[in-house]
Amino acid sequence: MRDPVGSRTGAVVEAIRRRLAVPGLAAGERLPSIRGLAASLGVSPSTVVEAYDRLVAEGAIRARPGAGFYASRPAAALALADAATPADRAIDPLWVSRQSLDAAPGMLKPGCGWLPAGWMPQAALRRALRDLARAEDPLLADYGEARGSPALRRLLSRRAADDGIDAGPDHVLLTASGTQALDLVCRALLRPGDTVLLDDPGYFNFQALMRAHRVTVVGVPHTPAGPDPARFAEILAAHQPRLYVANAAIHNPTGATLSPQVAHRVLTAAAAHDLTVVEDDIFADLEPEPSPRLAALDGLERVIRIGSFSKTLSASVRCGYVVARPDRIAALTDLQVATGFGGPSPVAAQLVHGILGDGSYRRHIDALRRRLSRARREVASRLADLGIVPWLVPRGGFSLWCRLPEGRDAAEVARAALAEGVVLAPGAVFSPSRSSTDFMRFNVAQMGEPRIYDVLGRALRH
Repeated sequence: MRDPVGSRTGAVVEAIRRRLAVPGLAAGERLPSIRGLAASLGVSPSTVVEAYDRLVAEGAIRARPGAGFYASRPAAALALADAATPADRAIDPLWVSRQSLDAAPGMLKPGCGWLPAGWMPQAALRRALRDLARAEDPLLADYGEARGSPALRRLLSRRAADDGIDAGPDHVLLTASGTQALDLVCRALLRPGDTVLLDDPGYFNFQALMRAHRVTVVGVPHTPAGPDPARFAEILAAHQPRLYVANAAIHNPTGATLSPQVAHRVLTAAAAHDLTVVEDDIFADLEPEPSPRLAALDGLERVIRIGSFSKTLSASVRCGYVVARPDRIAALTDLQVATGFGGPSPVAAQLVHGILGDGSYRRHIDALRRRLSRARREVASRLADLGIVPWLVPRGGFSLWCRLPEGRDAAEVARAALAEGVVLAPGAVFSPSRSSTDFMRFNVAQMGEPRIYDVLGRALRH
């Protein structure tokens, strides 16, 4: 990390860097003493000490106690081509994630699953960070409680009550992320060879995580009202899955909303076959009006709710949660301590609690829903000019699940777009059956750059 322009210590650091860059300076060569360099540069010895310490920390020089400071062997340069995900990587459930996460600067990412940084509540985040800087020492240095911040768990239990879920703080466990919440549930309930039911299409990282747990995945067709209830019951009878993992509220990738009738049929079938349901509620705050919640209808008897704030607050501040029966929370807490020695950073939990509790998050969400509503209309209109049609018009969220013009393969379109610096999300990665090959998910919040439509048009003609 470079020092601020004009910083005295920063100027000394740059002077030493220039000295290290002199041709012929060998690794292991001794650098000037602290007092000698201070005198030659006209600064205090403490400034040189700080400069040397920073260069030691970044590995540019080495300190030998009692003997001074010495030049290090230059580190090999990191080539962007080495750091990036290969463009020819197989298009599988991890393809979109890896291409989006490892995208080079300047690449456009309408296929990614998060909002642009400028859409997040930056002012509230900075204010919360300033408050954290004044926090007491234990918050900044100690481990947190095994179940996570009591204050945030109380707040999350009140939010659950607003959704009709009777859950006290003892029903809530904080985790390092929403993905880790699901991973803990899988560790607790699944064994290699078990069968898990996923929506088809459904969130691709559910498939990737199930692959890591070495379980068999069976897809259930997803409709505008939720999973096809007849096929759901047939699959339960034929395969006896241990777990069903689904999105609540706004389905990823389709944008569909669960209907009350389908919700009741799903829970009736789950009870008949002793099936545990994991309801991922990560998009709940993006709904204009609440839709049915399996966790509320079931009373947390066989439904486990998970979520996080990475889609609406910050993907950098990782903090997830589980809402479940107290006996399940106790078992998951032990498992989390055994595998990670606790949940989210207490600093992250405090930051999330501060923003959720001061009213700024509610205002941010209200504005975000309006902005996304406009973006969905605008993007749908632009895509229609290319012959790309949404499967349905979502009630909320930032995804449009669209069918490409007849005969176009989404994987081929995605590869052609990637060659021009645009990351897309082809439909097959969302499908356990590898169908949906003519569909694509578009993130409307990431579609503001006009070049995306030019690249997409060329890719469709490719």
